[in-house]
Amino acid sequence: MKEIPGTHPAPKRSRLAKVTAFVSAAALATAFAGALPAHAQAAAPSAASHASPATATVRLDGRTYHVSLQKPTGIMPMNSSRSHETMAGPHASRVRHGSTDATVYPPTTSTSGLNYGGGPLELNPQIYLDFWGSQWDSDSNGVESYMQNLFSGLGASGDTWSTVTSQYTDGNGSSPSFGGAVLAGSWVDDSSAAPGSASQADLAAEADNAASHFGVSGPDVDVFVLSPSGTQPDNFPNAGFCAWHDWSGTVGYTNMPYVLDAGSSCGANSVQNQLDGFSIVGGHEYAEAVTDPQPSSGYVDSNGEEIGDLCAWDNDQTVSFGTGTFAMQPLYSNSAGGCVFSSQ
Repeated sequence: MKEIPGTHPAPKRSRLAKVTAFVSAAALATAFAGALPAHAQAAAPSAASHASPATATVRLDGRTYHVSLQKPTGIMPMNSSRSHETMAGPHASRVRHGSTDATVYPPTTSTSGLNYGGGPLELNPQIYLDFWGSQWDSDSNGVESYMQNLFSGLGASGDTWSTVTSQYTDGNGSSPSFGGAVLAGSWVDDSSAAPGSASQADLAAEADNAASHFGVSGPDVDVFVLSPSGTQPDNFPNAGFCAWHDWSGTVGYTNMPYVLDAGSSCGANSVQNQLDGFSIVGGHEYAEAVTDPQPSSGYVDSNGEEIGDLCAWDNDQTVSFGTGTFAMQPLYSNSAGGCVFSSQ
């Protein structure tokens, strides 16, 4: 296991060659229509199949994880039809909201705004990057450093992109706040290769595995499970998504496939370089987890769309942080009544 300098050390543990998942039928009804991945085995549907949320028991790294299998949300679809506009493009409008001028773009779908569902928000967002599998020991495209730099810039001084989320408050009137980089840890879990076709249960268990490694839990935590090139987590890319986020029962987590494998469909070379998709998609899921860590009890609109969904794949452009310039998408702002790149 390769620990990124400056993050939490952990003793080496051997990974079992097989991960065995006992999955309730309510969560993975479609899984029984075909063969499960070779690394997972599911029990037969039980009489309790209508329980909600469904759960799975997964054996990983010599440990047993009991994970929640809610329907993934914040599913970022591939960019098959929406065009990229610039700030000077036909969708841009200069409007005044609050005490500042800001460019506001209309949402990509009709909405009356985001509504609060009564659940937690990430009041002190903490991102943990989990590069899953020994395949990450070779990273010729520089994805590890790109993602570390992205999340070292987000939340830090000068970041007014993340603070778009600070307008959204919980039941106590508290809102997400940013006093420094949201990156709290980064780890290459390279004790063995990541599975070629990880299921949702596998991904949730790996998120809990990483949370155990870092010694964290709770709604402020979002574990990015980054799968290596050539793998198909939750049937990526054939399922037509670029990423999604969910709640494992212990922490929030993001299924972050190797989006470069999907090329321009997940943002590659759409703004400035081949790694654009990692920041566009990663930023999308990060902001949605901040405002809806336990889907969908946070902020969603009447159609179930989250803060990133309403602005996805339209007007993507570069945003500069203290750690570099990255391709990003705008976020939906209730106060502005549209999609913005800055809270100022």
